[in-house]
Amino acid sequence: MNSNRFFIFFFHLGLFFATAVFGDSISSNPGAVNISTGTGKLGELLGLKIDSGVRLGGLLIEDANYLFCGGVDPRKWSGNSLFILDLNLNTEKLKWWQGGAFGAEFLQFNGQPTNDEAGTVQGYNSLVASPPFGNRSELYQIWFRQEFFCKKFIFRIGKSIPSYDFNNVIRPLLTGVKGIPATTGLIYTPIYVNSSLLGVLPGYYNSAYGICLTIAPKEDIYINYGIYDGNLARGEQTGLRVGPRFNAYRFQIIEVGYGWAEKKYPGDIGVGGWNQSGTLTTPNGVTEHGCDGLYLFGSQRLWWRNYEKDNSGINGFIQAGVNDSKTLPATAYGGAGLTFLGLLPNRIDDSFGIGMALARLNPRQFDRPSELILQGYYQARLFADAYFVSAISYIPNPGLAEHLKSACAGTARIILLF
Repeated sequence: MNSNRFFIFFFHLGLFFATAVFGDSISSNPGAVNISTGTGKLGELLGLKIDSGVRLGGLLIEDANYLFCGGVDPRKWSGNSLFILDLNLNTEKLKWWQGGAFGAEFLQFNGQPTNDEAGTVQGYNSLVASPPFGNRSELYQIWFRQEFFCKKFIFRIGKSIPSYDFNNVIRPLLTGVKGIPATTGLIYTPIYVNSSLLGVLPGYYNSAYGICLTIAPKEDIYINYGIYDGNLARGEQTGLRVGPRFNAYRFQIIEVGYGWAEKKYPGDIGVGGWNQSGTLTTPNGVTEHGCDGLYLFGSQRLWWRNYEKDNSGINGFIQAGVNDSKTLPATAYGGAGLTFLGLLPNRIDDSFGIGMALARLNPRQFDRPSELILQGYYQARLFADAYFVSAISYIPNPGLAEHLKSACAGTARIILLF
């Protein structure tokens, strides 16, 4: 990393906000899991009152990575920068009509092929997705959302982040019931996109046009259904597209979730199924016509240190997924992790955790049968809306090539919300 990049890393900040029943533990990649980004303090600074119905916020994230050994290009620095500006209009607060909202987001990403340098298929750094890396500017989201029947039926249409609504172990409940939205601060990609869905589920930073329908007969149960532009599966950068495009490539997904928030040990679970249509092809010429898959996730409070007094304790999560694809990078996935909250003296807002992500790789694309990522992190709250995250990632069997040696990388990330 050159001196200018090093200076920029410490000059810029980045953040995510999650409204968690368990306090201030946050996700390490806000742009991947939150429908509205930031705290709205930017709008307040510009004179927009909290109850005005107009919310303006955003985030900045900077990270630096060093590949200690192994992978494709060891002993090398890389850096990544993410900026998101979010505008949200609440039709009820604006006194237009009840239950409506409009949202729009602009995304700017500047980065480097951090994951490719480590030789990982799944990705140990969630801030880096697919190229282009150098200078990526896009209309990240633009959507309309409407609630009906006392929030028992909700739809959102437009360009959005399907990984917010589906397969989201960070924030699984969408019905207003309290749960465990900030399950972990792990930085690897599978915490946001289950590896069995890599290449088909639109998300950060490849959002997609489509519609999501939510039925919530009770506060602790929901059913989500979505249908989206599925051209991501043939390698198109759907996030960079300004207008909608629908053809033979469609991605459909349905999920059912349940939460037990009122118990002493709250938690939640979700199961889902998906279908990708169209002709799918790998770089080496393998072809198939559509594919399907299933997934499961769950999170649970495991232990309280000071029940009903503070947030300290332990959370856990699990993930799993499988598909029948001949062309996607991974055909099965399993993951799990633990998060330790507020356990250090005088650091009640800090957290640390461990996680593992194991993917069965597609034998038609990769020589190695599987790839494992082991990761540990520490997340420190610097002040009200700023956090520092450090992580160590170990990949004993990088999946991009069979000859690659075990990779070990360190990441430092600063997060600021506004």
